[in-house]
Amino acid sequence: MASIKGSRQRGIALHLVLIVGLLLSVFPFYWAVIMSTHSSTEIFSYPPKLLPGSHFLENLRHLFDSVDFFGSMFNSLLVAGSVTVLVLFFDSLAAFVFAKFQFPGRRVLFALMMAIFMVPAQLQAIPQFVIMAKLGWIGSMTALIVPAAANAFGIFWMRQYMKSAIHDELLDASKLDGAGFLRQYWHVALPVVRPGLAFLGIFTFMGQWNDYAWPLIALTNPDNVTLQVALSQLNGVHGTTDYGMVMTGALLALVPLLIVFAIGAKQIIGDLGKGAIR
Repeated sequence: MASIKGSRQRGIALHLVLIVGLLLSVFPFYWAVIMSTHSSTEIFSYPPKLLPGSHFLENLRHLFDSVDFFGSMFNSLLVAGSVTVLVLFFDSLAAFVFAKFQFPGRRVLFALMMAIFMVPAQLQAIPQFVIMAKLGWIGSMTALIVPAAANAFGIFWMRQYMKSAIHDELLDASKLDGAGFLRQYWHVALPVVRPGLAFLGIFTFMGQWNDYAWPLIALTNPDNVTLQVALSQLNGVHGTTDYGMVMTGALLALVPLLIVFAIGAKQIIGDLGKGAIR
């Protein structure tokens, strides 16, 4: 009885800790929602207002009057969506080769890729800008999409995932059936590693969606600015910063991220559940 009572108390304590952690994690999002419904004066009032206000529609109108919100959101969706698709294809293809095939220079190429992975993005900005300028891509969204079409992290992540998820017996059986390299990649490798692809897709989309520094440098054409650059222009757009309007824009910018995360998380959980059943 004592052991049962002790385990029950530990279970209750664990649940309390998890509930507190959940509340701490959710509160910043809740606070952003509350701020988007108040004016700047109400946001800085004391005591702070913890219930929704009545200025959301007014903040929304000021936001749409200040920046081309939906045009910038379309640009961000185009860039983030295109980069995500390209990264999933190129990174998984390269990772499949590194994980399951032997060829001369394999270790050297992988070590070189990991060395590139360790180079800070800030050091790449100037040479990357020079290359984009030489190609005449500065000011267009091509300067955002093409350089990000493949990355070392995605190749490393998918390689590690494929090494354990794809059994050599599957590839040997596909070879006996006459499958070439591309058929092995498309019909054998990709169906097995869908949870890894889902994670990489979420990670890539979120990174591109939230990217600010490189779009600010490369997009000299105001019509092509992404959403994060457009939202940064809200600071002082009316002489003083309207924090209610800024938080409304930031809140709306979260919606595509939540949708992508929900779709990707469902894919990951569903495929892992099928694997457990099998």
